[in-house]
Amino acid sequence: MMSYYILIGAIMLVSWYVSSTLKSKFKKYSKIQLENGMSGAEIARKMLADHHITDVDVISTSGRLTDHYHPTKKTVNLSESVYNQRNAAAAAVAAHEVGHAVQHAKAYKWLEMRSQLVPVVSVASQLSQWVIFGGIILMGLVSVGVGQMVLLAGIIMFGLGTLFSFITLPVEYDASNRALAWLKSNAIVNAEEYELAEDSLKWAARTYVVAAVGSLATLLYFIMIYLGRD
Repeated sequence: MMSYYILIGAIMLVSWYVSSTLKSKFKKYSKIQLENGMSGAEIARKMLADHHITDVDVISTSGRLTDHYHPTKKTVNLSESVYNQRNAAAAAVAAHEVGHAVQHAKAYKWLEMRSQLVPVVSVASQLSQWVIFGGIILMGLVSVGVGQMVLLAGIIMFGLGTLFSFITLPVEYDASNRALAWLKSNAIVNAEEYELAEDSLKWAARTYVVAAVGSLATLLYFIMIYLGRD
């Protein structure tokens, strides 16, 4: 039990560090204007055009760090700070999100797999914790056998979320690699700007790694409870 809390505490600390570093770098790189003067929206539209993708729209969305690609609506959603700004951070984020649109157009297997899991995971993630804790309570107050059955159901549901988080990793890294390759090959950014864009995307990807590791650690903890181990 204590070792789990120590592990989760360490993961939370690393998560805080990665998140804080990411925000700090984006704030710093947002002050460095692109030599070509292109906005995030313009970069996104050019990358789509260069990949001959004509059925995806680039739109502005409210909030901060709310950038994402919507495969069903086929929209590249850029936060206001990315959509309108003309800096290295905006270039990196805009190209990364278009990277997902390119994955979609090319039927990238990991993206397709993640998309298929979304409906199931969206429901399972909302219920898993309640089912797990319900199972633990039943084991202690009513029946160990019944409680274990309920707990196992919750573990399976939670496991789907963990699986989703690990499938997300190749999707995110591949989108970043596509973005960086395009930015470089098309001279959208100069050498200095490329390094900043690369660094931004690396730290963004690390947030997904920490989340996946944290989910796995919690899943293993619940499995240990199910097996009756301390």
